[in-house]
Amino acid sequence: MADDSISPTDIATELLAGRADAWDHACELPSGVVRALGARGLLSAEVPRTLGGLGFTSQANGELTAHIGAICGSTRSVMTSQGIAAWALQRFGTDAQREEYLPQLSAGETMCVAFSEANAGSDLTGVRTTISQADECALVQGEKVWVTGAHYARWILVFGHCSKGAALAIVPASSPGVQIERVNNPLGCRAAGHAHVRFDGVRLASEEILGGRPLPSSLLISALLTYGRISVAWGCLGMLRACLAASARHAATRTTFGKPISEHQLIRRHIAELYVAERSLTAACERASRLWDEKSPEHVCAAVLAKYMGGRYAARGASTGLQILASAAAQDGNIVARAYRDAKLMEIIEGSNEISQLMLADEAMAVWA
Repeated sequence: MADDSISPTDIATELLAGRADAWDHACELPSGVVRALGARGLLSAEVPRTLGGLGFTSQANGELTAHIGAICGSTRSVMTSQGIAAWALQRFGTDAQREEYLPQLSAGETMCVAFSEANAGSDLTGVRTTISQADECALVQGEKVWVTGAHYARWILVFGHCSKGAALAIVPASSPGVQIERVNNPLGCRAAGHAHVRFDGVRLASEEILGGRPLPSSLLISALLTYGRISVAWGCLGMLRACLAASARHAATRTTFGKPISEHQLIRRHIAELYVAERSLTAACERASRLWDEKSPEHVCAAVLAKYMGGRYAARGASTGLQILASAAAQDGNIVARAYRDAKLMEIIEGSNEISQLMLADEAMAVWA
């Protein structure tokens, strides 16, 4: 667990600042950095203090997520994946599972989550991976795609169908029958350790089924995606803040026609739009986290709204930032160029923009029709 005398944001800055571009080029996070972040509790900060974590609220963890997202989107992606896994253990695990795994996740070990498949992304009812139980054993069979953090993970939390619903299985990445294939040169979040993972008759002890029993698939999907959506929204806020800061600094110092470009009206409009987006998304993220912490029934829709706004505002904000910085950000090595690639993926993961719009339309009709 992290030293209380040093703030988590200061720890993150010390470990990450000034290094994200090199990691982005290499498509790799140093294993020592990943372990150091985990050992200070930053990858799963909502784990209770009684189990070795920081005991953060969703609000506090969100601000940490935004801070890390502003520095390195790949690291934030790994943080989101491990955060979902830790939340799943807290929400659905047995006492024995929580006591075994959560202290390890707060001490430097890593776990990722595997949901998506080639024909099951936003619609996870299309998942074909199976988790079958017989006597004291469980068998995992299937293939997952774009598993964030799989390259770094000691364990993979796998979602699959079983005879009486759905289940989550804790699979050691080193298990016989597990094949991990890195995604080469992804568009964004290049160092997040994305991989396609095949589970070919992987045998586990029945104790590795989360909660020891099947659960309704709708419950598992809703709970874990909601956590992920809030985390992604905060990460998008961090990217948006980074683009706003870079744009404002550049506009204040870049001179054309005898004056800083910040004095040109059209550039000021861009800056104003970035500022409005940052303020609006901050409010949406704070509301989603507050409702999550309060266990309000409204938290699911609030998470969808925050994530939808986050993806759109981050993508548009990065585009606007690139317009303002122009050639200064038109190559790798600039935070706005990296955000331009990273942010686009945020409009797809944890429910695409289109899926979010359908869900928000249902909510709007229920409230306003």
